[in-house]
Amino acid sequence: MSAPDLLDYSRRWPLRLVLASIGLFLYLPLLVLVAMSFNDSRQTTVWRGFTLDWYARLGGNLELLAALGNSLAIAALATLLSLLLGTLAAIALWRFRFPGLGLVSAAFALPIVVPEICMGVAMLIFFARILPWPAGLPWPLSLGPIVIAHVAFIFPFVAVIVRARLESFNRETEEAARDLGAGPWRALLDVVVPHLKPSLVAGALLAFTLSLDDFVITFFTAGPDTVTFPVKVYSMVRFGVTPEVNAVSTVLLVLTVALTALALRVQALAGEKLAP
Repeated sequence: MSAPDLLDYSRRWPLRLVLASIGLFLYLPLLVLVAMSFNDSRQTTVWRGFTLDWYARLGGNLELLAALGNSLAIAALATLLSLLLGTLAAIALWRFRFPGLGLVSAAFALPIVVPEICMGVAMLIFFARILPWPAGLPWPLSLGPIVIAHVAFIFPFVAVIVRARLESFNRETEEAARDLGAGPWRALLDVVVPHLKPSLVAGALLAFTLSLDDFVITFFTAGPDTVTFPVKVYSMVRFGVTPEVNAVSTVLLVLTVALTALALRVQALAGEKLAP
């Protein structure tokens, strides 16, 4: 009697029960958060009816909207810079062989494994003692320290994703383009970059999400006049969890899910164009 394949295992009720329990454990708190954001009571433990008043209050909270604008601007700038630096770093580590390559690769992975609290303290010392950032700059220049700090810990994630994609690249394709007269940059843009599109989309999504959700590093590098969305939510939670906080968290959750769906759609379209 042959062993059942993977699909046969998935049809058995014990495995289905385990998968359903894991899904319930992961997503039930998020569903409760979304549901309680429509609660008519200010107490999150008592349900008194459905209302949209908390979302209406968010629209009139200028401080919260300003914090959201800061976070979106920081995430956009950090994503662009991280995508550029991470892609160039991945290509350099993949293409060139030089003494100390293993050490450089390990150095790129260091921001990924270092605790965020250590990274935040290091950035605080850097901007306080080594490179003091001028105060009173107009927006968005006032966001410079946070953007630099976010790029410092985000772009290694992009480099890891892009480098993993490069491992499946056929170098002979680039060599053929060079034989046909393409220069190094033309071969890179026309041959290598199209192969990297799925990893670039995934890296950009990850970079944007990490920057948008970051609290620890932002808390240490933000100035007194710069408040981001996670920092603002933290200040609200300090006075108790209310349906307004749940509404804010729901907005952030919906934004993240929408960006993920958009990135997956773009990645699918890119895969269809590259398919023969």
